[in-house]
Amino acid sequence: MLKFITGNKTKFNEVQAALAPIKVEQINIDLHEIQEVDPKKIIEHKLKEAFNHYKGEFIIDDSSLFLSCFNYKLPGPLIKWFNDSIGTKKIYEMCKKMGDQKARATTFIGYAKSPKEIEFFEGTMNGKIIKPKGKYNFGYDPIFVPNGKKETLSQMKASGNFFSSPRGLAVLKLKKYLSVK
Repeated sequence: MLKFITGNKTKFNEVQAALAPIKVEQINIDLHEIQEVDPKKIIEHKLKEAFNHYKGEFIIDDSSLFLSCFNYKLPGPLIKWFNDSIGTKKIYEMCKKMGDQKARATTFIGYAKSPKEIEFFEGTMNGKIIKPKGKYNFGYDPIFVPNGKKETLSQMKASGNFFSSPRGLAVLKLKKYLSVK
């Protein structure tokens, strides 16, 4: 059975729904997370550390939000800390004050059969940052509207649409890979 290492039940539910009928087990272990602007390095480090605790096939994800007002460099994978420190409303206000609300949301999923066999799957969406909307209050979802959409990720996910998100796109690529291997 595929093990998804996350302490976040919301993330687990999204991934489990998207991977069905593939069986996924949630493993909640506290792995050291390096602070790095390259999400692949963060994931690779955590996957290798996971093999010190469990055997089997693992997946770990990392989501990033890159703001145009910071030349698409920040906050990146540090978005969790931005969100915990100032919140989505302040992130929106900061972008608005800087006169640039464009953004790119990315999720990488790392899949490992062993510490030396790691594959990455990426889901990326361009969009804009708006005032928080939606009841599915997870990460940057309430402030991110993908290009061509009228709703935030939060509003879309509240209606059960997990596939139109960076995580959903990455999971669908992983699912395709797992179905042909």
